[in-house]
Amino acid sequence: MLRPIRTLAAAAAALALVSACNSASDHTAPGKPGGAGDSRGVTADSIKVGGIVSMTSASGYSKKDTDLGAKARYLRANAEGGIHGRRIDYLGAEDDGQDPAKNMAAARKLVQQDKVFAVSPMSSVTFSGADFLEQEKVPTFGWGTLPSFCGPKYIYGFNGCLVPTPGGTLNQTWPEGIGKVLGGAQGKSVAIIANDSDAGKFGIRTFQQGFTSAGFTVSYAKASVPGTAVPSDWSAYVKDILESNGGKAPDAVVSVMQTPNNIGLFTALKRSGYKGLLSDPTDYDPGLLAKDATKQALDGVHVLLQFEPFESDNPKMAQFKADIKAAAGGQDVPLNMHMMTGYMSADLFVSIAQKAGKDLTVESFQAAAQSFSDTATLVGDRAEPKGQKDSFGCGALVQLKDGAYGVSVPFTCYEPIPFK
Repeated sequence: MLRPIRTLAAAAAALALVSACNSASDHTAPGKPGGAGDSRGVTADSIKVGGIVSMTSASGYSKKDTDLGAKARYLRANAEGGIHGRRIDYLGAEDDGQDPAKNMAAARKLVQQDKVFAVSPMSSVTFSGADFLEQEKVPTFGWGTLPSFCGPKYIYGFNGCLVPTPGGTLNQTWPEGIGKVLGGAQGKSVAIIANDSDAGKFGIRTFQQGFTSAGFTVSYAKASVPGTAVPSDWSAYVKDILESNGGKAPDAVVSVMQTPNNIGLFTALKRSGYKGLLSDPTDYDPGLLAKDATKQALDGVHVLLQFEPFESDNPKMAQFKADIKAAAGGQDVPLNMHMMTGYMSADLFVSIAQKAGKDLTVESFQAAAQSFSDTATLVGDRAEPKGQKDSFGCGALVQLKDGAYGVSVPFTCYEPIPFK
């Protein structure tokens, strides 16, 4: 049976350890990855998969529902007969606490102790285990917002590579969407702010080019906010932003940060009297509406999505909602983007594994990925190995207004631009 996802008993509670051993029903001993007829984590009737997720963090930010999203997709795959008769034995996600050392430890544990065939999902702002997973030939799936999802052979972004290297492309969903909200980009200015981290620096570099290419003037672009703790005083950042457009405020402020930072920054900007557009890529979460202070801080903010909004009437969105409800024990739970991250990471893994056929090895899986494509998914059209260099180019914007999310720019696929 699918192993139950682990939950936090309290903020400081330890996560239960998953069993390191295969059950007595396993008929195939772990072997070298990619070896014909003998692959780590694959038996006659099961495929072992684990995840790495920032279930906890120093700031209180959590991606724990990523685990539930993955579980939901694997449950449906098993209910439909598994992958060529093999059930997916999902171990649940290891918590890396957004700590590079823990991320590496989680990767080592899943491979060396738990003997997984694949890691899906991997969702964190740090991915220090990437080189190890690539070296061990472990197919790994997650949100392609880190450089490690762009280039390696065994690591896949569920919506492609979002932080490309030179020679790749940039997804233009965010700048094109904001341009639509503002009635065009020409003559408009935007300020971009991020954490002082690898992810933040790459975000500044890519989005600065994307907004410029869309026709915006980028008046401010800095990865200057500490990544380890949320500032208690945002006044210096607000002053710099509001004077960045030739001594005036920019038309839009784009934050490439997580929820606690966004709440602090947007609250400070509003208190300063800023009336321009506010946007971020993380705050699409009905759970944030439970607190009045949070709801007020994020009111009016346009959130970037790289999947169909939950408000969509797409039949595949209805399937997603049904799968999440089943995984949550039949309960209606508030949907969030972390669930979608886990779900679509698992979906891409399942789709490629199905294409690989009955004789599943790392070698056959990789061969299937080399010619994989499908269309009209919740993240648009997908193709590999294109997605290991380019994004799939689709997305939407939703706006939080008066305590509810509404679609401000419908899900659309844009032509990516070359990254320089």
